[in-house]
Order: sequence, then C-alpha cells, then structure tokens
Amino acid sequence: MEDVQEQQSQSLGQDGENEIVIENAASVHGEPPQDANGPPKVDSKEEILQDKVKKQIIKEGHGPIPSKYSTCFLHYRAWTESTQHKFEDTWDEQRPLEMILGKEKKEMTGLAIGVSSMKAGERALLHVGWELGYGKEGNFSFPNVPPSADILYEVELIGFDETKEGKARGDMTVEERIGAADRRKMDGNALFKEEKLEEAMQQYEMAIAYMGDDFMFQLFGKYRDMALAVKNPCHLNMAASLIKLKRYEEAIGQCTVVLTEDENNVKALFRRAKARAELGQTDAAREDFLKARKFAPQDKAIARELRLLAEHDKAVYQKQKEIYKGIFGPTPDPKPKRTNWLIIAWQWLLSLFYSIFRREKRKAE
Repeated sequence: MEDVQEQQSQSLGQDGENEIVIENAASVHGEPPQDANGPPKVDSKEEILQDKVKKQIIKEGHGPIPSKYSTCFLHYRAWTESTQHKFEDTWDEQRPLEMILGKEKKEMTGLAIGVSSMKAGERALLHVGWELGYGKEGNFSFPNVPPSADILYEVELIGFDETKEGKARGDMTVEERIGAADRRKMDGNALFKEEKLEEAMQQYEMAIAYMGDDFMFQLFGKYRDMALAVKNPCHLNMAASLIKLKRYEEAIGQCTVVLTEDENNVKALFRRAKARAELGQTDAAREDFLKARKFAPQDKAIARELRLLAEHDKAVYQKQKEIYKGIFGPTPDPKPKRTNWLIIAWQWLLSLFYSIFRREKRKAE
C-alpha cells in the first residue's frame, strides 16, 4: 500500500498548499447526514434555549460558539412537526445557507437562536414553536408551511466568520470573496494534514460557499480563473477526505462538480474512479481511469489502478467459474458405445453382395 501512496504523491496530489494528497489508508469513519425521509430519532438530553426553542445534539462540534453578527454557514432540513412534511433541504440543493446572526430573516428567528448555541461541526435537532417560525399565517409560496406550524430542524453548523459589522458575501468585492475562500482552503489543508478530516471538510465547504453559483455566474476572464483556482481544489480536497472516510457516493459528487467545469481534470477523474471502484462500479471506474490515462499516460498510479481492476475482474471470473462448476457438477465422461454385431454382419453381407454384383457385371460386358 505504501508504494501506491508514494506514486500518487508524485503524480496525482502534490500541489503544495493548493491540493491535498489522497491516500488509501482510512482510519477515521465519518457519518453522512441523517436519512432525509423523516426527522432523525435523537436520544440525547433536550436543552431549552428559549421558551419556544429546544435543542438535542446529534453530533458534538468543536471550538467556541458564534457571537452576534457572525456570518454562519449551515446546512439544514426542515419539517412541520405535526405532519412530518419536509419543506426545505439545503443538503439536497448542495447549497449551504449563509446567516448573519442578528440580521436573519424573521421566519428564521428560532433557527438562528439554535445556531447561536452551536459549535462548528455540531449537528443538532431543533424544536421551534410557530411563534419563532413562519407564524400564525404560515407561508403558501416557497417554502410551503401551514399556519401555526411548529418546526423541526436538523441543522449542521459548517462554520462561521466573526465580523464586527456582519458583512455578508453579497457586500464583498470579488477579491474579498476569493481571498476569504482561499484562507478557508488553506485552513482546511492544515487540518487535513493533522487527520482532522471532518474539520477540514467544514473549512472546504465554507470556502465553496463563498464561491456560490450566483457568484460564479457573474464572473468571466481572469476573475473566473482566480475563483476556479480556489473552488476546484476545495471540491477535490473534499473528495480526498470523503474517500478516506469511506463516503464514496459523496466523493463522486464532489469530483463530478469539478468535471462539469473541467471535463479533463485528471485528479477529478482519478478520484472519482477510485470511489467508483470501491463501490464495485468497475466499468465506470475503468472508463474514468482510461480517460485520465489519456491526459497522463506516464502516470504510475493510474497504470497500477487499471492493473488492479484487471486482476479483480479475473478473480471474479474465476470465482464465478467455480460457482457454476459447483452448481452443475463436473462434465460427465462420455460412455463407450456398445458394439452392435448384427449391424456389422449386415453391413458385411451388403458389401459382399455388392462386390459379387460388380464382378458379374464386368463379365457380362
């Protein structure tokens, strides 16, 4: 395994501080967010934050909690408590919410109270009364929330920036946003090297949040190139972390985002192929490896992975062959045919009569 890691370090990951080296070893096992079919079942103690806001911790966070006017980045799902109807999910949209505490929307007051009690990386279930949610009238556009509906939020605080005046992304210049994202990326790289993968991913996700679709859509020329030089490595570093955490489906998603912008990105192809191979998607993995090899024909790591896939296919074929052999049993030896002397005698007589007939015919001529 060490030789694979060494080869990958030489060819597919060593970009200094821009991008993380991916390795095969995985000693940390992270958990993806809870199933989206319904609110999570939580056994932890209920904490009363305010009269209409209660919290149960699903996963502990780290560090301090945000102060007023902090710019918080979070993912959340929301259900009406009585009907269990899910009306919002930022994980599905792959777009974290930016919330400035003290400047949040009125209908998110209860959510903001919960977030203000959370540490970076913390995931919690919030019970919010209708008075601090969408109110007595509810909301009949998007999201669709009925009147006087108590709300359940599953929230994960990705991280936050402490700012005195609560400067939102939309108020920053292009250079400020790219610079803020780059600092987050650098922090993520440092945490990755310390094997703090969950914390590293929080930094990468915050960096990506600064480079949102609405922002990228407005950029062109050198500014777009500058933004992609920060954004794409963050997605690739997220993929590297997710592979180490054995969260292969999510890793594939991160690589695919990069390939949407740069369809020939060798590292994205390689890491997506690795994740697909781990999921048993060998044909798709081979396709990605072969495409990566077109752009990096001398890369030893790609060649080795293709060789491992070939060996895997051969082993599967042999195993299937043995299984089928066990089902149907060995091929039976052909039984020797019995000699039918009556037929042999009849054939000999016919031959004799034919010989006599031909001899008599010649005499007559």
